[in-house]
Amino acid sequence: MRYRKLGRTGIEVSTHCLGTMMFGSVGNSDHDDCVRIVHAALDQGINFVDTADMYSTGESEVIVGKALRDRRDDVVLATKGHFPLSEGPNRSGNSRRYLTTAVEGSLRRLDTDCIDLYQVHRPDADTDIEETLGTLTDLVRQGKIRAFGCSTFPAEEIVESHNVAERRGLYRFRTEQPPYSLLARGIERDILPVCQRYGIGVLTWSPLAYGFLTGKHRTAGGTDLSTGRAALKPAHFDPENPETAVKLAAVERFAEVADGLGHTLPQLAIAFTVAHPGVTSVITGPRTMEQFEDLLKGAALTLDDETLDRIDEIVPPGTNLYEPNRGFPSRVITDPTLRRRPLGERAAAS
Repeated sequence: MRYRKLGRTGIEVSTHCLGTMMFGSVGNSDHDDCVRIVHAALDQGINFVDTADMYSTGESEVIVGKALRDRRDDVVLATKGHFPLSEGPNRSGNSRRYLTTAVEGSLRRLDTDCIDLYQVHRPDADTDIEETLGTLTDLVRQGKIRAFGCSTFPAEEIVESHNVAERRGLYRFRTEQPPYSLLARGIERDILPVCQRYGIGVLTWSPLAYGFLTGKHRTAGGTDLSTGRAALKPAHFDPENPETAVKLAAVERFAEVADGLGHTLPQLAIAFTVAHPGVTSVITGPRTMEQFEDLLKGAALTLDDETLDRIDEIVPPGTNLYEPNRGFPSRVITDPTLRRRPLGERAAAS
């Protein structure tokens, strides 16, 4: 297992991070089995575990807490907050009121007195970034978290947060957690260069591109829409969809590259994400021990320049074959009032 510094925190983490989104009711509800996966990861040299309070509505954090009960000092523990766990006002977002409550809840479920890396799970257009940074700074000073980061923030908001922290004397985001895969390379244009400039660690997620790079969905032999993610969202994998057809064509070419290396498609996909100098660690979220063991086989795989050149020919650098954040669109896009002048102003201007 290889290790890298987590931005400029001085913390050393494995290049493979165990993601636990599939632990609990949405994936693997067998707590003992999930605990075995965590222990297997630690035994293989992985010292980085990532979870979130929203995963199975807190159940994932409970499982991780059980797994680390006797091994807490061996692990860099990361979790996230932002999404609501219950209905009602003031029960989501990045405000001081919500984040302080969310951190206390995560500490309780994880059965720990300090979180190594606490991340705001998404941007919050309704909360001033100064309030968010001020709250997280206070939580560090109180000893409840050691460092903090953000997840899926646009490059311009990362820059703004850095400038606000500098002006106000606050601690700043030390990490960013964006989606990144062979099929979604958009962060190479802006997120990764910005993070490198500011010394921000990058933990990438969705290396298998929402299931397209598992090898289960191929044009050769037909796409099986009855299992895995395809069974949950068959339209997402429908080969008649033009966007899907483009992705499946790229998958076939990547499968050829993987075969030539003597590795599986998922192993190639994961090895690709850690090849970029701006990436610290790739988050993989297995549901079963079998999935974990298969993904781990690619941990030692290093891609040479010839292989990376072939990958660039299939999907050029900085290119997205799909929008990886489509499920969480920005309010500036979804809220018409933020992109339309009031009717009276429009009429006056005309």
